[in-house]
Parts: sequence; structure tokens; C-alpha cells
Amino acid sequence: MDIKASDVKSLREKTGAGMMDCKKALVATNGDFAQAERKLKELGLAAAHKRAGRATTEGRIFTRVEDGRGILLEVSCETDFVAKNEEFIALGEKLMASALEGQKDRFDDLLSESIGRIKENIALRRMRIIENQPDELLVDYIHGEGRIGVLVRFHLSDEKLKQLPRVKEVAFDLALHAAAFAPHFLRRENVDAAYLAEQEEIFLKQAEKLGKPEKVIQGIVKGKLKKHLSGICFLEQAFVKDQNNTVSATLENLGKESGGEITITDYVCYKVGED
Repeated sequence: MDIKASDVKSLREKTGAGMMDCKKALVATNGDFAQAERKLKELGLAAAHKRAGRATTEGRIFTRVEDGRGILLEVSCETDFVAKNEEFIALGEKLMASALEGQKDRFDDLLSESIGRIKENIALRRMRIIENQPDELLVDYIHGEGRIGVLVRFHLSDEKLKQLPRVKEVAFDLALHAAAFAPHFLRRENVDAAYLAEQEEIFLKQAEKLGKPEKVIQGIVKGKLKKHLSGICFLEQAFVKDQNNTVSATLENLGKESGGEITITDYVCYKVGED
């Protein structure tokens, strides 16, 4: 039977079920709209719209690296219990596959179908895809049953470096580092000038209360600013596996050890429920 696209759309808008489920229901009922709606309710697929307003403060981070691309996405839900559900985890994998295959139009159907079965509001909260070149290495890391996820992209002076066990080891440790310290910026140059000026002003007012000479005050401000930046800039943070070296120094040492040059060019870090 020929089912009109407008009927499928109307049924979906009324029930919140996925497009394919709506079409199947209309086919099964010979186009009877009321019967199709009832069928969707019987199958538990018509409840998505009723849950759309519920808060989604829990969720899970998913990541994958394949075919020269890396993806990181967060799928949110209402409860921690559902975040650990096998079907919820399968949904995350399907969403990643669809995104990497360029089929983002499938997202709504996948989400609606899962909402109908799991009985919770579920949403794709955010997503990032990073492209990778032959002379680059992409490393992903998931922590705490998907509570934190990281993607880090490294540029290599020679693509052969990515085959070295030591390079892979340190690259993974740096992804772990990003998960642990959640840097806001890659390097100092990426920090907004207005933000830097504001922080400098705050540190200046703090130092002036000490009643020290101007030269000493400027030194205190400079030291405070350096310490602040070392806490928010990836390359300036103390490396999680060696607090005596910064991330930048660790990469420099790795380059000398492996006979090349290795730098971080991009990264993304997600933590469930945080921006």
C-alpha cells in the first residue's frame, strides 16, 4: 500500500515515534491513522513526546577513532541506571556510526525508538568529529564508565613515528591527562586577551594589598598569572605522569627520544552534564 509521507509525518508528530516505526504502523493498518497510533502505543513507541520535557542530567560519553577520523559525543538521559543500560550504550554506538557515515538524518529516529523502549527522555547533547591526516595521530580515552571522554590529535614530523610503542604510550597518557585535568585551552596564545587582562587586574589588586614596592608587586602579578595559566592551558600543565615536567616539555622530550617532532594540534574533552 502506498503510504503518504505527510501521513507518516503527522503520525510521528502526534506520537513522537520514529519515522520508520510510523510508516510500518500505517502499512500494517492499511493507512488507518487511529489504528496505527494505537499500534504504536501497544508497542511502546508512542511515548517519546511525553518524556521530552524531563531533565536529562545523566548520560554517557562515547568515542571512536577509525578511518582517519575521531568522534566524541555525549548522549544524555534521566538516570544513571539507564546510562549503564546495554540498549543505551548500543544507541551511542549507532549514533557514532551514523555520524561517521554522514547519516545524521537518522539521529531523530534512533533517539525516538530508544526513548519508546527505555521509557526515559534521551538526547544527543553534543558531538565533535576531528579529521586526521597521515602525519597525525588521533588518540581517544574514556574514563569512569563513560563519565569523561577525550580526543587528542598529535602532529608528527614523520608519520612512521605513530608506529613507535613509546609514542603510542605517551600519547595515550596525554589523553588520560586531559581527562584528569580538563584544560580549557591548548596554549596561552588561545586564551582570550580580555580574560587575561581581567585576571591580571585581579592579581594586581591582590598584590597591592601587600604594601610591597612596585617592582615586587609586578613580579608577584607575573608569577600569579603564570601559575593560573599553567592550570588552564594544556601545554603548560604539569604532566600527570611526571609533575616535574609540563606537557610541552614531555612532548619535546618524546620527540628527542623518538627522533622526530611531536605536537598537540587539537583536543576535545567532554564530561557528562558539563559544558
